[in-house]
Amino acid sequence: MRITRVAAIAAVAALSFTVAACGGDDGGTGTGGSTASGIIGKAESNKKLVIGVKSDQPGLGLQTGSAYEGFDVEIGKIIAKGLGVEASGIEWKTTTTPNREPFIQQGTVDLVIATYTINDERKQKVSFGGPYYVAGQDLLVKSDNTTIVGPESLDGKTVCSVSGSTPAKRIQTEHPKAKLQQFDAYTKCLPQLESGKVDAVTTDDIILAGYAAQPQYAGKFKVVGKPFSSEPYGIGLKKDDKAGCEKVNEILKAAATDGSYKAAWDNTLGKSGTPAPTLDTSKLTNCPAV
Repeated sequence: MRITRVAAIAAVAALSFTVAACGGDDGGTGTGGSTASGIIGKAESNKKLVIGVKSDQPGLGLQTGSAYEGFDVEIGKIIAKGLGVEASGIEWKTTTTPNREPFIQQGTVDLVIATYTINDERKQKVSFGGPYYVAGQDLLVKSDNTTIVGPESLDGKTVCSVSGSTPAKRIQTEHPKAKLQQFDAYTKCLPQLESGKVDAVTTDDIILAGYAAQPQYAGKFKVVGKPFSSEPYGIGLKKDDKAGCEKVNEILKAAATDGSYKAAWDNTLGKSGTPAPTLDTSKLTNCPAV
């Protein structure tokens, strides 16, 4: 079985590490792709993980006080448990769109689960497990807006998004006649939309739905409902950690069949009335060779 093989690799790597009399555990910051220096080794030895999540996305990753909640947070708990780390051993780290790759590369976090679209540019810097969900870019507008019915309506309109995000880049490249207003967090776009300073906010449909459902914005906004992209959400980890990437995918496969994935959805995004999607495990990433 693959799990037995991974365990054997971890044992051999740990023995080699001891014989070589190298320095102490690097907490997942080592290179060369060995299991002992990756996410599996850290979880086994420390029983702790640092997971980067968003803090301002209702239903996905939302911080209230010192507590985090949402679908991404629940997925983080599933992955951690599969690695042998209880929820009490997780340190949640607020992660923004611009710092996701640096946080992984610098070892600030062990994993990033933060509405993190898998794309070729990012795969040059980090590795991805998943996708665990596939979203689609859409537009959030005022509830009485009848002029914006999709991306084809954006010429001359001011659209708000987050700097460095996939949605912002798509507006720049595919809809260059739109005026793009960028901030470092989507929450800064919402007051701009409410006041009429921007005409629309763009990011993934499920994120927009969460914002629109917030009590302070109830009835004020609507999602246009015409997705114009495919955004596969991945679990980011260090580029050289092939064993860790494969283990994350194994855990997701198990979650798809044991009910934990559905429960994660039902307890978060499912409260909006949206039924749980089916996790298509045939689409899980091919972890890069090291």
